[in-house]
Order: sequence, then C-alpha cells, then structure tokens
Amino acid sequence: MSEPKVTIADVAREAGVSKGLVSFALNDRPGVSAESRVRILEIAERLGWTPSLRARSLSTRRSFALGLVIARDPEVLGSDPFFPSFIAGVETVLAPQGLALVLSVVPDEKTEMRTYRSLVSDGRVDGVFLSDLRHNDPRIPLLQELGLPAVTIGRPDTESPFPCISVDDTPGVAETVRYLVSLGHRRIAHVAGSPALLHGSRRRAAFDTALREAGLPAGQSIETDFSVAAGADAARRLLTQDSPPTAIVFANDPMAIAGLGVAHELGLRVPDDVSITGFDDIDFTRYVYPALTTVRTAPSDWGRAAGRTLLDLMALGTAPDVDLPAGRLVIRGSAGTPLRP
Repeated sequence: MSEPKVTIADVAREAGVSKGLVSFALNDRPGVSAESRVRILEIAERLGWTPSLRARSLSTRRSFALGLVIARDPEVLGSDPFFPSFIAGVETVLAPQGLALVLSVVPDEKTEMRTYRSLVSDGRVDGVFLSDLRHNDPRIPLLQELGLPAVTIGRPDTESPFPCISVDDTPGVAETVRYLVSLGHRRIAHVAGSPALLHGSRRRAAFDTALREAGLPAGQSIETDFSVAAGADAARRLLTQDSPPTAIVFANDPMAIAGLGVAHELGLRVPDDVSITGFDDIDFTRYVYPALTTVRTAPSDWGRAAGRTLLDLMALGTAPDVDLPAGRLVIRGSAGTPLRP
C-alpha cells in the first residue's frame, strides 16, 4: 500500500504555521522572516513535498513557462537541427528551475503576432525568446506594448528595450571566402537565406564584402527560405550553367548537404570539381562524404545564454546584452583546390 501523499497542510502542521505562510515562503513573497522561510523550506524538503505547478501558478499569477514562437514551415523546421539544438540549450537552464518551454510553430507573420497576444491574454508564458529577427521587426514594439519580457536572438537593427544574445555572422563568412580564395577559387557563388531575416541578409552582405576585399567581381547569389529543397534547387541551377562556380558557400548546413547530394548526382567530384561549404556545424556534417567544411556556431550555447538572460531579466528587471564568440571556420574535406580555376 502506497504512503499517503504529503500536502501543504502537512508542512504547515509540522512547521506550526498556516498554509498561507508556507505558500508565501515557497514563492519568496514578503511577509515571511528569513528565519521562518529557511525553516519552512527545510521542513518541506525533509517531508519530500513540492507544490504542483498548477497550485504555484494560481498562488503567484505566474505560468512558470517561457515561450518560443517560430514562423516557419514545419517541414523546413523539421529538417534544420539548429532549433532543436537551441531548444536543448534553453532546457538545460529552464528544467532545473522547474520551468517549461511553450513552443508554437506558426505559418506566417500575421499568425505569429496573434499568437503573442494570445499567449499574454491567456497567461500562458512569463517571457519569450524572439528568434529569426527581421528588418524593423514589428514584434519588438508589440512585446513592449504587451509588457512581456523578452530576449532577442541576434542584435536588432532598430531600437529595442530587450537584451540580446548576439553572435557576429560576419567573421565566419569572411573567413570561408578568404579560405576558398587562398585555394585558388575565383568563381564563388552563394546560396543565401531569406533577405527578410537579419541573419540571412547579414551573411549575404558579409559574402559580398569578402569577395570585394579579395579583389574579385561580385559572385552569383541565390536567395532561399533556408530549406533543404531550396538548397538543392539552387545547387542544381548553379552547377548546370555553362560556366558553373568552382565553389558554393551555403548559408546553412542542411542546404550545403543537399548541395553535396546534387553534385554527386550530376557526376561532379567534391572538392575537385566544386567545393561546398556550410554554416552552423550541425552534428552530422562530419559524417557526410566528403565531410563538410563549415562555420561552427554552437546554437546550444545560444540557448543556454538566452535562458539565463531571460531569467535574469524577469528576476531583476534588467539584464545586459551577451556577445558570444563569433563562429569559426572548420576545415574538412568538402573544400579544396579547384582543378579548373
């Protein structure tokens, strides 16, 4: 026969206080002396009592959850390991605190804006992570209007009251182009992300600048939605031209891996006939053939930094920006000296 479940009443009886005082002590609310709070928490731990999340939410008017709203096609999201890695980093911070992550995947920006309003009106989250920043991002003033604490993943190009987790994409892209040029490449193309997203446009600008600084003419760029299918299509278009590039810089790893597949399908040798590079260094880039040269960014570190920063913001009312180390080039087998520069 199982032992009876310990309740808040048992803790209160053992401590010789009211149930209300136990609740106040647990939720660090005023009206409890430091000595009483410590004693109540020690008794609760000894008895093995922890309040239900529902009970804590009702007593504190908090949801004990943070939100992440992503406006992408679920199929595109499913093929890109960046977000699972980022979420894993966030969870390493939230889980020990007894907090949950509420994930909403929505089809478009209009639905995304409605979702933020709904999360606040329903009291489902205490703060949010703002990813996939856009030019003059309308979500920033919306979240400010809603009074919802937020952390931006990336540095906005407009005024923002929220702390940001920033990783400079520019050095990694520039280093990639310089490496390809040092190998003898002169016809270098770029498969870019969406120009509506700041990180997509920043990576393309870094690519253009690096070519210009190397004294090379502007390279061909194809804009995509960051999806595997779009990456494969772009690679096919580039590699079936009369004068194809000898190297292609992809804006993320899934597209680069798709490009590897297209090159093999067309009978091209990588890196002899075409060099291919990616961005992010997702886990399986080292296991494709040849292993992918890419830029390492560690999205799980972004998640951990974002989680800690948002918790600090909620607890203290302020938190500093966090600048993480820039991505660095990881050289593997998919980039080499061109046979025909």
